[in-house]
Amino acid sequence: MAKRKAPEVNAGSMADIAFLLLIFFLVTTTIETDSGINRKLPPMEDQIDPPIIREKNIFTVVVNKNNQLLVEESLTDIKDLRGLAVDFLDNGGGSGEEACDYCQGKRDPRSSDNPDKAIISLKNDRETEYKIYIAVQNELVAAYNELRNREFSRLNPNLGISYVEADLIYSDPRTSADDKASLKDKLDVVKQLYPQKLSEAEPSKVN
Repeated sequence: MAKRKAPEVNAGSMADIAFLLLIFFLVTTTIETDSGINRKLPPMEDQIDPPIIREKNIFTVVVNKNNQLLVEESLTDIKDLRGLAVDFLDNGGGSGEEACDYCQGKRDPRSSDNPDKAIISLKNDRETEYKIYIAVQNELVAAYNELRNREFSRLNPNLGISYVEADLIYSDPRTSADDKASLKDKLDVVKQLYPQKLSEAEPSKVN
């Protein structure tokens, strides 16, 4: 018995149909365009020069690539860093409007005028070990906390806790809203007396 031949599909006009469909979709399709938002740029304002910072109000701390600590360009052991930072922040060497009536430092006119003016500048090298960098950071923050603890205890003798302890209680989610509100005011007062102005410069590039 002879085999039947399968009927062939004439695909000669498929290209024409596809071309017609392409034209159809190109003609009928709408392409949405994002419309711009009318904005009027603000007028140029006169640039205000940044305030001049006296060199004596900057406490420079540098950690080099050999993990050596230089404080005010002098080689220093990390165990002495906190005390030096406290002396700088608490110096109170200003006079008149810049005087500090709660500072207990030496009031050396060659050092910081008051805690609000005092800035600690920290700079490290790209090759500085991370643990040394963190240790230096901890000592500088501890210097601020030491002074804040003193003032918090002086202003709130009945609480019987330090600034750090009060801050931990305030940050605890289990603390009631009333206690948080009471502690916030006390903490803010001390933060204003000794604001943490720790400036970190860009690490030095390795040659």
